[in-house]
Amino acid sequence: MPQDADSKRELPPVTFASFIVSLAQSAMSHLGEGPGATLDPAMAKHSIDLLGILRDKTKGNLDEEENRLLETLLYETRMRFMEKTKGQP
Repeated sequence: MPQDADSKRELPPVTFASFIVSLAQSAMSHLGEGPGATLDPAMAKHSIDLLGILRDKTKGNLDEEENRLLETLLYETRMRFMEKTKGQP
């Protein structure tokens, strides 16, 4: 059975940081940021809410770097959400 190109590529290790960054990237994509992205505020809010839940549920269990990254991603995605949805019902 031939291997396709996807099965040969190396993926980075799955870490808490890579997981939350992927959620933030999803939110930004739904805010119309990046190539091929389209504005979908409801989906952006969903991804941002997931980051908020993770912050609440992991409180006290993250190292300093993970906590700082999560807080930064939450702040940045929330601010961008407010900018993109300003004046929308």
